Amino acid sequence: MFKEFKEFIARGNVIDMAIGLVMGSAFTAIVNAVVDNILMPIISGLTAGVNYEDIVLTIGGSTLKIGLVINAIISFLIISLFMFFVVKAINAMRRDKDEVEKAPTTKTCPYCHSEIPVDAIRCPHCTSKLEGYANPLE
Repeated sequence: MFKEFKEFIARGNVIDMAIGLVMGSAFTAIVNAVVDNILMPIISGLTAGVNYEDIVLTIGGSTLKIGLVINAIISFLIISLFMFFVVKAINAMRRDKDEVEKAPTTKTCPYCHSEIPVDAIRCPHCTSKLEGYANPLE
């Protein structure tokens, strides 16, 4: 049983997941710092310092802290928007590298002007034998 557990832990998926969790928690600190120290003060300035934490509803002797839920929802939306912009920026940088020009996979038949595979020796549309391409079967 210990051997099976050791094999399970040594698998790449478990190690990748552990690294992802560590990186995620480290990134959480950065996101929280940006939200708490940059975005939330701006929002507080725009909303004239309204503090939702003070909103409380008392029903039958129980206190429902509605304001904390509202703050959590607002924080979630701000963090989600921030993450959206971060991922979009990362994808834009990655897209520039991925847009390296690839070799063409098709060409145009000089006779019928149809699009055909680049390694074709005869056009499948007009059956013309393409010049300059040797038939390996002949």
